[in-house]
Amino acid sequence: MRADTSRPRLPGAVLFACNFNRVRSPMAEALLKRALGDRVYVDSCGLKRETGEHAEGADPFVRAVMAEVAVDLETHEPKTFEDLEDSSFDLVISLTPEAQHRAVELTRGRAAEIEYWPTFDPTLSEGSREARLAAYREVRDQLAQRIAERFRR
Repeated sequence: MRADTSRPRLPGAVLFACNFNRVRSPMAEALLKRALGDRVYVDSCGLKRETGEHAEGADPFVRAVMAEVAVDLETHEPKTFEDLEDSSFDLVISLTPEAQHRAVELTRGRAAEIEYWPTFDPTLSEGSREARLAAYREVRDQLAQRIAERFRR
């Protein structure tokens, strides 16, 4: 029986990267973990640590929209590239232009793939709570769709 070569092989370790590791990259990390379980090691990080009174954990709107799809991000702790325990990823997916530049540096001289998935920053949305939640849901759903396409079984 022939192996199906139309689908890319699953990488052993995937890193999602964005700016602060509070919105887009934790969403993507959690969605890929939900999709693939423990078949692939998945992590996420940001370029820098956000400061201020609300800088702890995942963004509250992220926690809310992820809870809607039964994903709990209450214990997520943001981290930077420097905080990673291991940097030997097979695939680094950048969600912001700034993270893309850092991903190139991280993987220089390594046999790692880099993909850039430009992803809107829902923290820039304005309006009512419901309007802002809608922006976060849209990002969540776009990431879920992209993950389903990229990592289809």
